[in-house]
Amino acid sequence: MSNRSEKTIVDIAEALELSVSTVSRALNNHPAISLATKEKVKKMARKMGYRPNTLAAGLRNNRSKTVGLIVPRISMFFPATITTIIQNKLQEHGYHLIICQSNDSYEQEVALVNTLYSARIEALAVSTTLFTTDFSHFDVFKKHQIPVVFFDRVPKDYDVKIIKGDDYAGGYKATEHLIGKGCKDIVFVSGPLTCNLYTERLEGYKDALQKAKIPFKKSRVFYQELTRENAWQTCEKIFAQAPYPDGIFATNDTTAITMLEYCRKHNIAVPGQVKIVGYSNDPRTEIVTPSITSVDQNPATMAERVVAALIEMVQTKPGVGKFSQEIIPVQLAERESSAGTFKKKKK
Repeated sequence: MSNRSEKTIVDIAEALELSVSTVSRALNNHPAISLATKEKVKKMARKMGYRPNTLAAGLRNNRSKTVGLIVPRISMFFPATITTIIQNKLQEHGYHLIICQSNDSYEQEVALVNTLYSARIEALAVSTTLFTTDFSHFDVFKKHQIPVVFFDRVPKDYDVKIIKGDDYAGGYKATEHLIGKGCKDIVFVSGPLTCNLYTERLEGYKDALQKAKIPFKKSRVFYQELTRENAWQTCEKIFAQAPYPDGIFATNDTTAITMLEYCRKHNIAVPGQVKIVGYSNDPRTEIVTPSITSVDQNPATMAERVVAALIEMVQTKPGVGKFSQEIIPVQLAERESSAGTFKKKKK
């Protein structure tokens, strides 16, 4: 028997005095091999610590049965939910998933794209960083007819398959809701406008104000990376002096929750003095007090559509390199943070 540390089917064949082809077929559950032989081969494989070389197998048949996924941060509710569903759905189709996170770093995203290409994945699903405006690092996939699906955070002008939420409608619905509750001075807290999510939500916000004949004020729009620390600093700017806004539309739920905490600490009544709407319908919005109204992005629907597109493209490769777009509808989950008749307290 070989003394190599990494055992192969040759070592198993030698140990059991079987042919290499018989061992290979047994490990792959070939119907021509008896159950007894299969069990004997698999038992020896476990004993020897044998690991199948899926990469080599993929090279032989040009099928790795592996899909790559790049998301900004797995710690966030929306990408975490999407990732879980994508993995589960792909497994139902017999595919493995390599999960990567860019940490919202463009440089890291470029490196991950190159790594996944080298890993010979059959397809790639991507939600880009907040700052990705140059998508040329994905050209290698297009050049070699490897399917790519962009979702949620997507390119504006790049010929690929896109599956995204209706962020314009989300921005419009959130603002319209606050207006309907009596708000006339609504702050908009946005992520960087390099990302499609926030340009579209901003347009929805502007149009809802315009329809209600409420002037748009640049001084009521704040741009930031939507972290807890940044949200707290933005609150200090918003509430630095009167008049305070009567509504806040925060374009993610981490920001909305932080702003609720700030208001509680500084005795600003929610929803009495200021009403708050968030975005993503993170489960935390239901358990804080008061619970927070938020825009539900339907992550399950988006994930299912991403997987359906990946499987279709891998199997038939229709329209690889050609632009097509699906829009996932959003809904407003109304809760206590925007409820009630508006009554602004005098300062």
